Amino acid sequence: MPTSSASTTDASAKPTAASGGVQSLERAFDLLERMADAGGEVGLSELSAASGLPLPTIHRLMRTLVACGYVRQQPNRRYSLGPRLIRLGESASRLLGTWARPYLARLVEETGETANMALLDGDEIVYVAQVPSKHSMRMFTEVGRRVLPHSTGVGKALLAHTPADEVRALLARTGMPAATEKTITTPEGFLEALEKVRKTGYAVDDNEQEIGVRCLAVSVPNSPTAAAISISGPAGRVTEQVAESFVPILQGVAAELSVALSNQNPA
Repeated sequence: MPTSSASTTDASAKPTAASGGVQSLERAFDLLERMADAGGEVGLSELSAASGLPLPTIHRLMRTLVACGYVRQQPNRRYSLGPRLIRLGESASRLLGTWARPYLARLVEETGETANMALLDGDEIVYVAQVPSKHSMRMFTEVGRRVLPHSTGVGKALLAHTPADEVRALLARTGMPAATEKTITTPEGFLEALEKVRKTGYAVDDNEQEIGVRCLAVSVPNSPTAAAISISGPAGRVTEQVAESFVPILQGVAAELSVALSNQNPA
């Protein structure tokens, strides 16, 4: 799956929010996003180096976030994302799925296959929306289901532009269990698959999550959070031949969904 920052002292800092924003609020959200980027737990010195903000400023902001329950201070004096964020994330995921449904419905109309939307949540893929095919033989993926990225088309689409060392670290954390005999089970094999996604512009799950099921997926460009959409169906229908016509449809819908998501907030 845009972030804001009030820091302009560091060339590597994230872009600042539009003028007129509340600086302390911008800085607090920027720190939360940097914590998420770092895996959810960081030290104050790491945040200072990443954001360019002085330690006293970060310490003051973190005290407020801890008091509100959005951050926790660990026994080792490092800070982690707090449980109060879970409720916000779950509500946002539901809304994201609601906004995506009309676009997924169009995918179903134009391809005839089940359409899905998925996010990268930590090290896992979570499905947040689905519109089923009208065929009697169709694929179902339960909304809210979590799977590992290495065995899914959406996982490949979401990780295609992630640096190789970060992909290797993720795979080391999750392992690469075989869902089927066709699942990719080595980091080298998965990195080769990601290279193919970068070259072709789309990802394929070829019987890797479930035998008899084939999936085509693309990422949603410039999504507020890493997101991908896909169509899935019986391998006999979702063939390499139909991919030539389905992939442009997927890419077009993903581009339109990107614009819609970026415009959800009022100007």
